[in-house]
Amino acid sequence: MSIPSTTVVVVTWRGRDHITACLDALATQRPHRVVVLDNASDDGTAALVANHPSAPRTVRLPRNLGYAGALAAVLPEVDTEYVAWLNDDAEPQDGWLAALEDALDAEPGAAAATSTLLRGDGSTQSVGVALTADGHGADLEAAGRDVFGFCGGAALLRTGALRAVGGVPAGFFCYYEDTDTAWRLRLAGHRVVSVGAARVRHRHGASTEPGSPRFHRWNERNRLLMLLRCAPARVALTQLARFAALTAVLPTRRGPKPANFRVPLRLRVLAEVVVRLPSTAAQRGAIGRRAEVPRATVWRDWAGR
Repeated sequence: MSIPSTTVVVVTWRGRDHITACLDALATQRPHRVVVLDNASDDGTAALVANHPSAPRTVRLPRNLGYAGALAAVLPEVDTEYVAWLNDDAEPQDGWLAALEDALDAEPGAAAATSTLLRGDGSTQSVGVALTADGHGADLEAAGRDVFGFCGGAALLRTGALRAVGGVPAGFFCYYEDTDTAWRLRLAGHRVVSVGAARVRHRHGASTEPGSPRFHRWNERNRLLMLLRCAPARVALTQLARFAALTAVLPTRRGPKPANFRVPLRLRVLAEVVVRLPSTAAQRGAIGRRAEVPRATVWRDWAGR
């Protein structure tokens, strides 16, 4: 029997209502290994996974490390050529894994392949991630073969390439770990491809409540940390200064404010970024030493496209 090419890592936290559908869908895919990372769920998820007919290997973490932390925790144990990241609220359609593997097999210059994520109504959520002119990661609803980055909800990566660029940024906890990883892969000279045939139904935000204060905290903080780690210094410092300046003038603005424009949340984001500046500077240095492509070139080629 041949050894599977892929380990599919499913990260779950309180996934009782949807993880069975995810594992059912995985059971129909091309042969692979499955590891379920349970982030200390307390809702019966562990029992559901233990009793699933596919008998996935389960790693139950003692505390919730978030999506990024769980992926980072299991990466040293992955011994297959490819590693797939898959949300517990995603249901891969038939042929999903085969399409991703075939794409990377055919394109040795690509280190990651991103899926077509579909909302519950069948509309497209993401076929990849764009880098905006101000350094945000934004889901693409249509794209050509090459994209800046992948959506971490359902993607396939070359395990060796991922390790070589520093793995997964565990400290991000949740959000932007995928865009940060894609940026580092591009700095290393790799490509990211969009695979239209790799289709996945996705219950977006089933665990993280998009629009909640913690959602905006992670998004805003991790975007700034990603820029400080990966972007040209001018871009990173400009975006950090703009974030601080807007935070300073917000108290003078009247009327209701979106959650990400609330001053206490933004002050917390700034505090968390400042505390992390020494470690982030060290990470930036390590990323720069590994890079084969200048940061300015990646920014010029992809920002605002």
